[in-house]
Amino acid sequence: MSPSAPRSEPRPPGAAAGWQVLLALLSLALSALLWVNGLVDSLERPSVGNALNVRQLQLELLAAPALPDAVRPWLTSGDPAAALAEALQAQVNAEAGPGDPDTLLQLALLEKDRGENATAAGLLQRLEQQVPPEQRPLLRRLEAAGAARPDADLSDPSAPWQPSLSPLTRQLLCADLRGGSCGDPVVQRQAALRLFGVSWLPALLLLLGVALLLREAWLLWRGRLPLLPLLGPQLNLVEVTLLIAGGFVVLGELTVPLVLAPLSQWLLSPLAAEPVRQQSLQVVLLYGGLMLPPLLILRAQLRASPGPGPEGGWLQWHWRPLPTALRRALGQWLMVLPLVALSGWLVERLLGDPGGSNPLLELVLTARDPLALAGFALTATVLAPLFEETLFRGVLLPVLGRHWGARSALLASALVFALAHLSLGELVPLLVLGLGLGWLRLRSGRLAPCVLMHALWNGLTFANLVLLAG
Repeated sequence: MSPSAPRSEPRPPGAAAGWQVLLALLSLALSALLWVNGLVDSLERPSVGNALNVRQLQLELLAAPALPDAVRPWLTSGDPAAALAEALQAQVNAEAGPGDPDTLLQLALLEKDRGENATAAGLLQRLEQQVPPEQRPLLRRLEAAGAARPDADLSDPSAPWQPSLSPLTRQLLCADLRGGSCGDPVVQRQAALRLFGVSWLPALLLLLGVALLLREAWLLWRGRLPLLPLLGPQLNLVEVTLLIAGGFVVLGELTVPLVLAPLSQWLLSPLAAEPVRQQSLQVVLLYGGLMLPPLLILRAQLRASPGPGPEGGWLQWHWRPLPTALRRALGQWLMVLPLVALSGWLVERLLGDPGGSNPLLELVLTARDPLALAGFALTATVLAPLFEETLFRGVLLPVLGRHWGARSALLASALVFALAHLSLGELVPLLVLGLGLGWLRLRSGRLAPCVLMHALWNGLTFANLVLLAG
């Protein structure tokens, strides 16, 4: 008999094969290149901060007639009309095209009210080229300071001279043509409620969060905040690199959009006449496609894990009891709120506004279609929390914790979470948010509260944008 070939030793549990190591290193290098490029490119994206400031001032001016004199100083800035005129002028100067008609008319009316008749006349002449001929006589009357006021019915939206205007522009136009304070009282009262929702309500939540944060710090200092065992998938560092760098970044963020973007445009081509609704559905499809490769890889990795797994599964969802999960999520959300706000304020004071806001924020701020908003809400408050928490707090944090320890894993997983959003301007606030979500995972031993907290965070942002947009 010929001597038998030497038998290879079986790979010990948790060890990675050579091809896996090579593929992980290649995925990691490509991911680093893509993320660095994405972070640099984010500086070229406009910041949504300027648009939010304009919307806030517009809301203050629209709500002002409905606010009692004693309350108005607490809900509005010193002179919202002057501040809005300056902000709109900067916005108009930055626009390359002819400009938005409603913005031009709104700015012209504000400048005219301030006595800047020459500036207002120039804006109205610029606007005259964009409106139908039957609307131009009104603009010419507006150009003349002190002109006789027309007898047109301002409340009739079908009047031939009246373009499609925002409620604030209608209010300013009414005041200019008829004199005095006028406008729709119902719209003004609704604006006052929205103004409370975007100004005082967040301030009250911040105060409550500070109180809870101080209590948490006291308990931590007294050693009364024990961390629960950090259970998670039995993956090694190579496997988790393949999941995050290979599945999430290379396949999900790079490869899937190359295939799915043109396909989704073709599928949604019947909605070309409704671009906002088309964008919303495309966002849902692209995010769903991004999720698919890493989730399939994770499913295969969990199936290959040795043993039956711990009680509650490898990801430790533990949705029940749901009230406890909700309570933990709400408490941690309130505690993280002031920390993220402080970090964002410090970044802005030290570095200015670097831009790079998430493009989804601008889409939500300008959308008027309820179905489009529903699509954006589904992505922001359901899909993103479930997917991101599965990867970063369900897998990455416990795997790194087993190899590096809880503190290093907490910081590393939060940093990867922040980098994955590809926004250099929001990197520090997202890092703080990631630390808060990771701390909740360590304190609760469950993934469900992290998902709920993430959904609450995105939901508050979404609600704030909808309130500002009206």
